[in-house]
Amino acid sequence: MVTFGEMAVQIETSEVVPLRNSDDVVRVRQAVRARAVAAAFSLVDQTKIVTAASEIARNTVDYGGGGEARIEVLRDGKRRGIRLTFTDQGPGIADLALALTDGHTTGAGLGLGLSGAKRLSNEFDITSAPGQGTTVTLARWK
Repeated sequence: MVTFGEMAVQIETSEVVPLRNSDDVVRVRQAVRARAVAAAFSLVDQTKIVTAASEIARNTVDYGGGGEARIEVLRDGKRRGIRLTFTDQGPGIADLALALTDGHTTGAGLGLGLSGAKRLSNEFDITSAPGQGTTVTLARWK
């Protein structure tokens, strides 16, 4: 059992996927979809968790210089969930509140990646500091 937020949950499966390039982002999407299907997520919930995973995986590669994604299938009593933890050792984020604002971007995107992933998740946490990398943890429950 581990604690996530206020809950004690059982980790049923855990897998780490390296994130170095666009091919790895595709691998994360495929792995998350496979876990969501196996956990009997609805098509809507599958789409939400896969989209959130894709956004954060892409940020890990593009802004964090690469890192890894940990994919965990969880059980909390009768509920099942998927927790994703993305880590990088990149430059970090100086202003998290600004980074989570719709439309804010430091690149060529629309600035909806972090805020969109947060909206698509039931639980979302981000820690970052300049020069110390970034960790994003999100979960979706069925």
